[in-house]
Amino acid sequence: MSPDPAPTTALRHPERPLRIATVQAQAVAGDIPANAAQAAELVREAAAAGARLVLFAEKFLSGYEPELIRTDPLKCAVQPGDPRLAPIAEACRETGTAAIVGAAAQVGDELRVSAFVLGPDGGLVTRYDKQHLFKAERDYYRPGAAGCTLELDGWRLGLGVCYDSGFPEHARAAALDGCHAYLVGALFSVGHGHHESRTWFPARALDNTLYTVLANHIGHTGGWHTCGGSAVWAPDGRLLAEAGEDRRELVVVDLDPAVLRAARESETMLADLAAANARPAAPRALFALV
Repeated sequence: MSPDPAPTTALRHPERPLRIATVQAQAVAGDIPANAAQAAELVREAAAAGARLVLFAEKFLSGYEPELIRTDPLKCAVQPGDPRLAPIAEACRETGTAAIVGAAAQVGDELRVSAFVLGPDGGLVTRYDKQHLFKAERDYYRPGAAGCTLELDGWRLGLGVCYDSGFPEHARAAALDGCHAYLVGALFSVGHGHHESRTWFPARALDNTLYTVLANHIGHTGGWHTCGGSAVWAPDGRLLAEAGEDRRELVVVDLDPAVLRAARESETMLADLAAANARPAAPRALFALV
Protein backbone atom coordinates (compact mmCIF):
# COMPACT_ATOMS: atom_id res chain seq x y z
CA MET A 1 0.00 0.00 0.00
CA SER A 2 1.26 3.43 -0.82
CA PRO A 3 1.90 5.46 2.35
CA ASP A 4 0.49 8.78 1.18
CA PRO A 5 -2.18 8.39 -1.53
CA ALA A 6 -3.61 11.41 -3.28
CA PRO A 7 -7.18 12.26 -2.24
CA THR A 8 -8.38 11.64 -5.80
CA THR A 9 -7.07 8.06 -5.59
CA ALA A 10 -8.75 7.49 -2.23
CA LEU A 11 -12.15 8.61 -3.55
CA ARG A 12 -12.16 7.05 -7.02
CA HIS A 13 -15.00 4.57 -7.57
CA PRO A 14 -15.38 1.49 -9.78
CA GLU A 15 -17.84 1.58 -12.67
CA ARG A 16 -19.59 -1.78 -12.45
CA PRO A 17 -20.50 -4.35 -9.78
CA LEU A 18 -18.13 -7.10 -8.69
CA ARG A 19 -19.59 -10.43 -7.60
CA ILE A 20 -17.55 -12.14 -4.89
CA ALA A 21 -17.95 -15.25 -2.76
CA THR A 22 -16.80 -15.81 0.79
CA VAL A 23 -16.74 -19.50 1.64
CA GLN A 24 -16.47 -21.74 4.67
CA ALA A 25 -15.80 -25.44 4.97
CA GLN A 26 -14.25 -27.88 7.42
CA ALA A 27 -10.49 -28.04 6.90
CA VAL A 28 -8.71 -31.38 7.22
CA ALA A 29 -5.95 -31.02 9.82
CA GLY A 30 -2.51 -30.88 8.22
CA ASP A 31 -3.66 -32.19 4.83
CA ILE A 32 -2.88 -29.59 2.16
CA PRO A 33 -3.79 -31.82 -0.83
CA ALA A 34 -7.23 -32.61 0.61
CA ASN A 35 -7.92 -28.99 1.47
CA ALA A 36 -6.65 -27.78 -1.90
CA ALA A 37 -9.02 -30.21 -3.62
CA GLN A 38 -11.90 -28.90 -1.51
CA ALA A 39 -10.87 -25.32 -2.28
CA ALA A 40 -10.90 -26.10 -6.01
CA GLU A 41 -14.44 -27.47 -5.67
CA LEU A 42 -15.52 -24.30 -3.89
CA VAL A 43 -13.95 -22.10 -6.56
CA ARG A 44 -15.94 -23.94 -9.21
CA GLU A 45 -19.15 -23.68 -7.18
CA ALA A 46 -18.61 -19.96 -6.66
CA ALA A 47 -17.83 -19.46 -10.35
CA ALA A 48 -21.05 -21.27 -11.29
CA ALA A 49 -22.84 -18.63 -9.18
CA GLY A 50 -21.10 -15.89 -11.15
CA ALA A 51 -18.40 -14.95 -8.64
CA ARG A 52 -15.22 -13.35 -9.95
CA LEU A 53 -13.31 -13.81 -6.69
CA VAL A 54 -13.43 -16.34 -3.83
CA LEU A 55 -12.17 -15.67 -0.30
CA PHE A 56 -11.08 -18.50 2.05
CA ALA A 57 -10.40 -18.61 5.80
CA GLU A 58 -7.06 -18.12 7.54
CA LYS A 59 -4.70 -21.10 7.05
CA PHE A 60 -7.47 -23.05 5.32
CA LEU A 61 -4.98 -25.21 3.42
CA SER A 62 -3.73 -26.91 6.59
CA GLY A 63 -6.34 -25.96 9.14
CA TYR A 64 -5.25 -23.50 11.83
CA GLU A 65 -3.04 -26.19 13.51
CA PRO A 66 0.05 -24.30 14.78
CA GLU A 67 1.70 -27.36 16.36
CA LEU A 68 1.36 -29.45 13.21
CA ILE A 69 2.73 -26.61 11.11
CA ARG A 70 5.68 -26.00 13.43
CA THR A 71 6.70 -29.63 13.75
CA ASP A 72 6.32 -30.51 10.05
CA PRO A 73 6.44 -27.35 7.90
CA LEU A 74 7.32 -29.29 4.73
CA LYS A 75 4.00 -31.09 5.02
CA CYS A 76 1.81 -28.38 6.52
CA ALA A 77 3.16 -25.07 5.16
CA VAL A 78 3.17 -23.87 1.56
CA GLN A 79 6.62 -23.66 -0.02
CA PRO A 80 7.78 -21.44 -2.93
CA GLY A 81 6.45 -22.94 -6.16
CA ASP A 82 4.40 -25.47 -4.18
CA PRO A 83 2.76 -27.95 -6.61
CA ARG A 84 -0.05 -28.59 -4.10
CA LEU A 85 -1.61 -25.28 -5.19
CA ALA A 86 -2.14 -26.72 -8.67
CA PRO A 87 -5.78 -27.88 -8.20
CA ILE A 88 -6.80 -24.39 -7.09
CA ALA A 89 -4.83 -22.79 -9.92
CA GLU A 90 -6.52 -25.10 -12.42
CA ALA A 91 -9.99 -24.24 -11.07
CA CYS A 92 -9.22 -20.52 -11.29
CA ARG A 93 -7.91 -20.88 -14.83
CA GLU A 94 -10.87 -22.97 -16.01
CA THR A 95 -13.45 -20.59 -14.58
CA GLY A 96 -11.71 -17.21 -14.90
CA THR A 97 -12.08 -16.73 -11.14
CA ALA A 98 -9.55 -15.28 -8.70
CA ALA A 99 -9.00 -16.85 -5.27
CA ILE A 100 -7.50 -15.69 -1.97
CA VAL A 101 -6.50 -18.77 -0.01
CA GLY A 102 -5.19 -18.81 3.56
CA ALA A 103 -2.13 -20.90 4.38
CA ALA A 104 0.97 -20.99 6.49
CA ALA A 105 3.98 -20.15 4.32
CA GLN A 106 7.58 -21.16 4.81
CA VAL A 107 9.89 -18.30 3.80
CA GLY A 108 13.47 -19.42 4.22
CA ASP A 109 13.70 -20.54 7.83
CA GLU A 110 10.66 -18.50 8.90
CA LEU A 111 6.96 -19.24 9.00
CA ARG A 112 4.33 -16.68 8.05
CA VAL A 113 0.53 -16.63 8.25
CA SER A 114 -0.33 -15.79 4.67
CA ALA A 115 -3.01 -15.22 2.06
CA PHE A 116 -2.04 -16.57 -1.36
CA VAL A 117 -3.64 -14.69 -4.25
CA LEU A 118 -4.30 -16.62 -7.47
CA GLY A 119 -5.46 -14.67 -10.50
CA PRO A 120 -8.22 -15.57 -12.97
CA ASP A 121 -5.54 -17.15 -15.18
CA GLY A 122 -4.46 -19.46 -12.36
CA GLY A 123 -1.16 -17.70 -11.81
CA LEU A 124 0.14 -16.85 -8.35
CA VAL A 125 -0.18 -13.06 -8.16
CA THR A 126 1.22 -12.36 -4.71
CA ARG A 127 1.34 -13.46 -1.08
CA TYR A 128 0.18 -11.23 1.75
CA ASP A 129 1.66 -11.96 5.19
CA LYS A 130 -0.38 -11.21 8.30
CA GLN A 131 0.98 -8.07 9.97
CA HIS A 132 -0.65 -8.33 13.41
CA LEU A 133 0.01 -11.68 15.02
CA PHE A 134 -2.22 -12.90 17.82
CA LYS A 135 -0.29 -13.46 21.06
CA ALA A 136 -0.28 -17.26 20.73
CA GLU A 137 1.11 -16.99 17.18
CA ARG A 138 4.25 -15.03 18.04
CA ASP A 139 6.10 -18.15 19.17
CA TYR A 140 5.62 -19.72 15.73
CA TYR A 141 5.45 -17.03 13.08
CA ARG A 142 7.00 -13.76 11.93
CA PRO A 143 4.80 -10.77 11.01
CA GLY A 144 4.50 -9.36 7.52
CA ALA A 145 6.07 -6.01 6.75
CA ALA A 146 3.62 -4.51 4.24
CA GLY A 147 -0.05 -4.24 3.35
CA CYS A 148 -1.49 -5.53 0.09
CA THR A 149 -3.94 -3.98 -2.37
CA LEU A 150 -5.39 -5.92 -5.31
CA GLU A 151 -7.18 -4.59 -8.38
CA LEU A 152 -9.92 -6.56 -10.13
CA ASP A 153 -12.45 -5.19 -12.63
CA GLY A 154 -11.86 -1.63 -11.44
CA TRP A 155 -12.22 -2.51 -7.74
CA ARG A 156 -9.37 -2.00 -5.28
CA LEU A 157 -9.36 -4.66 -2.58
CA GLY A 158 -7.33 -4.50 0.63
CA LEU A 159 -6.27 -7.75 2.28
CA GLY A 160 -6.12 -8.67 5.94
CA VAL A 161 -5.78 -11.86 7.97
CA CYS A 162 -7.82 -12.32 11.16
CA TYR A 163 -6.26 -10.19 13.95
CA ASP A 164 -5.33 -7.50 11.42
CA SER A 165 -9.01 -6.59 11.37
CA GLY A 166 -8.95 -5.74 15.08
CA PHE A 167 -6.73 -2.72 14.39
CA PRO A 168 -8.63 0.22 12.87
CA GLU A 169 -5.40 1.52 11.31
CA HIS A 170 -5.09 -1.58 9.13
CA ALA A 171 -8.39 -1.13 7.31
CA ARG A 172 -7.83 2.64 7.26
CA ALA A 173 -4.53 2.12 5.43
CA ALA A 174 -6.43 0.14 2.80
CA ALA A 175 -9.05 2.87 2.47
CA LEU A 176 -6.38 5.54 2.10
CA ASP A 177 -4.82 3.44 -0.63
CA GLY A 178 -8.07 3.76 -2.55
CA CYS A 179 -9.61 0.43 -1.54
CA HIS A 180 -13.33 -0.11 -1.97
CA ALA A 181 -13.44 -3.37 0.01
CA TYR A 182 -11.46 -5.00 2.82
CA LEU A 183 -11.19 -8.81 2.57
CA VAL A 184 -10.16 -10.90 5.57
CA GLY A 185 -9.67 -14.63 5.99
CA ALA A 186 -9.86 -15.42 9.70
CA LEU A 187 -10.46 -17.76 12.57
CA PHE A 188 -13.12 -16.54 14.99
CA SER A 189 -14.35 -18.87 17.69
CA VAL A 190 -17.63 -19.50 19.46
CA GLY A 191 -18.24 -16.93 22.20
CA HIS A 192 -15.87 -13.98 22.40
CA GLY A 193 -14.53 -14.49 18.87
CA HIS A 194 -18.02 -14.24 17.43
CA HIS A 195 -18.57 -11.04 19.40
CA GLU A 196 -15.30 -9.60 18.08
CA SER A 197 -16.13 -10.33 14.45
CA ARG A 198 -19.58 -8.77 14.78
CA THR A 199 -18.04 -5.66 16.34
CA TRP A 200 -14.91 -5.19 14.22
CA PHE A 201 -16.23 -5.77 10.71
CA PRO A 202 -19.18 -3.36 10.71
CA ALA A 203 -16.97 -0.80 12.45
CA ARG A 204 -14.22 -1.13 9.83
CA ALA A 205 -16.88 -0.81 7.11
CA LEU A 206 -18.49 2.34 8.48
CA ASP A 207 -15.22 3.96 9.58
CA ASN A 208 -13.88 3.75 6.05
CA THR A 209 -17.08 3.55 3.95
CA LEU A 210 -15.94 0.36 2.25
CA TYR A 211 -17.29 -3.17 2.00
CA THR A 212 -15.87 -5.62 4.53
CA VAL A 213 -15.77 -9.34 3.80
CA LEU A 214 -15.04 -12.16 6.27
CA ALA A 215 -14.24 -15.81 5.54
CA ASN A 216 -14.20 -17.90 8.73
CA HIS A 217 -13.67 -21.55 9.65
CA ILE A 218 -16.33 -24.00 10.73
CA GLY A 219 -15.98 -26.86 13.18
CA HIS A 220 -12.84 -27.51 15.22
CA THR A 221 -9.32 -26.66 14.08
CA GLY A 222 -6.09 -26.16 16.00
CA GLY A 223 -7.88 -26.53 19.34
CA TRP A 224 -10.47 -23.86 18.54
CA HIS A 225 -14.23 -24.32 18.23
CA THR A 226 -14.94 -21.92 15.40
CA CYS A 227 -18.19 -20.09 14.76
CA GLY A 228 -18.59 -19.84 10.97
CA GLY A 229 -20.69 -16.84 10.07
CA SER A 230 -18.67 -15.82 7.01
CA ALA A 231 -20.27 -12.56 5.93
CA VAL A 232 -20.28 -9.31 3.98
CA TRP A 233 -21.01 -5.85 5.36
CA ALA A 234 -21.99 -2.81 3.30
CA PRO A 235 -20.02 0.47 3.34
CA ASP A 236 -22.50 1.86 5.89
CA GLY A 237 -21.77 -1.01 8.29
CA ARG A 238 -24.99 -2.91 7.64
CA LEU A 239 -24.84 -6.70 7.36
CA LEU A 240 -25.65 -7.80 3.81
CA ALA A 241 -25.37 -11.58 4.01
CA GLU A 242 -23.92 -14.24 6.29
CA ALA A 243 -23.44 -17.99 6.44
CA GLY A 244 -24.55 -20.29 9.23
CA GLU A 245 -22.34 -21.12 12.18
CA ASP A 246 -21.49 -24.75 11.45
CA ARG A 247 -22.12 -25.76 7.85
CA ARG A 248 -20.21 -25.70 4.56
CA GLU A 249 -21.54 -22.72 2.70
CA LEU A 250 -20.91 -20.05 0.09
CA VAL A 251 -22.06 -16.46 0.51
CA VAL A 252 -22.24 -14.69 -2.86
CA VAL A 253 -22.70 -10.91 -2.93
CA ASP A 254 -22.48 -8.17 -5.54
CA LEU A 255 -20.29 -5.24 -4.51
CA ASP A 256 -22.19 -2.32 -6.01
CA PRO A 257 -20.47 0.94 -7.00
CA ALA A 258 -23.75 2.85 -6.60
CA VAL A 259 -24.05 1.67 -2.98
CA LEU A 260 -20.42 2.56 -2.37
CA ARG A 261 -20.84 6.03 -3.84
CA ALA A 262 -24.04 6.69 -1.88
CA ALA A 263 -22.38 5.66 1.38
CA ARG A 264 -19.43 7.96 0.74
CA GLU A 265 -21.70 10.85 -0.15
CA SER A 266 -23.66 10.31 3.07
CA GLU A 267 -20.73 9.52 5.36
CA THR A 268 -17.92 11.84 4.30
CA MET A 269 -15.13 10.69 6.62
CA LEU A 270 -12.66 9.83 3.88
CA ALA A 271 -13.14 13.08 2.00
CA ASP A 272 -12.97 15.07 5.23
CA LEU A 273 -9.83 13.21 6.30
CA ALA A 274 -8.16 13.95 2.97
CA ALA A 275 -9.05 17.62 3.34
CA ALA A 276 -7.74 17.72 6.91
CA ASN A 277 -4.47 16.08 5.88
CA ALA A 278 -3.97 18.76 3.24
CA ARG A 279 -3.81 21.40 5.97
CA PRO A 280 -1.12 21.92 8.61
CA ALA A 281 -1.85 20.09 11.82
CA ALA A 282 -3.85 22.13 14.31
CA PRO A 283 -1.99 23.12 17.49
CA ARG A 284 -2.75 21.09 20.60
CA ALA A 285 -3.18 22.40 24.08
CA LEU A 286 -1.61 20.55 27.00
CA PHE A 287 -3.30 20.48 30.40
CA ALA A 288 -1.78 19.07 33.55
CA LEU A 289 -4.10 17.17 35.87
CA VAL A 290 -3.08 17.78 39.46
